[in-house]
Amino acid sequence: VDIRRLISFPEERSTLMNMAAEMLKTMPGIDKIDYLAGGETAGIPYAAFLADRLNKPMLYVRKKPKGFGRMAQIEGCMDEDGKHVIMVEDLQTDGGSKKVFIDALRESGAIVEHSFVVFHYGILDQSEINNKAMGVELQALATWWDVLEVARNEKYFDEETLKSVEEFLHDADGWAERNAHLATSNA
Repeated sequence: VDIRRLISFPEERSTLMNMAAEMLKTMPGIDKIDYLAGGETAGIPYAAFLADRLNKPMLYVRKKPKGFGRMAQIEGCMDEDGKHVIMVEDLQTDGGSKKVFIDALRESGAIVEHSFVVFHYGILDQSEINNKAMGVELQALATWWDVLEVARNEKYFDEETLKSVEEFLHDADGWAERNAHLATSNA
């Protein structure tokens, strides 16, 4: 899934960011959120769109400090410790890449208990394990399960295809083993 493409489609982007802002407004603890922080690079525009809609200040976090000047890893202005920050990214597969951003925010004195993504794969156990290890609760606008539900309701594909996708979502490794012959027959 390439969520980065969404920034080029203003109508669709606006619809989804409005939905995301409404979802975040109902999130338990949103009243404690002081900042939204976007992760380099794909999370930055989504943090900006949502910070604007929620009227919250925004930060962005680099994967590593700049190699010159202030050597900053976090840009923006967070002037005191103990501020609650929600980490914003475009998508999450297993969640491992979020750790560097969350660690940097925490090292700067921020409290990070939540992260938000536009799209969460929602099929990898490692995602839940990593979120728990980082001590964050993930909020996601959509998952593969949502995509499957819409595809089924709107009859975008035949039932056999939808059933195969559902089998994949329940057991990706098992599905791959059972369907290995498809990769060799299509090569």
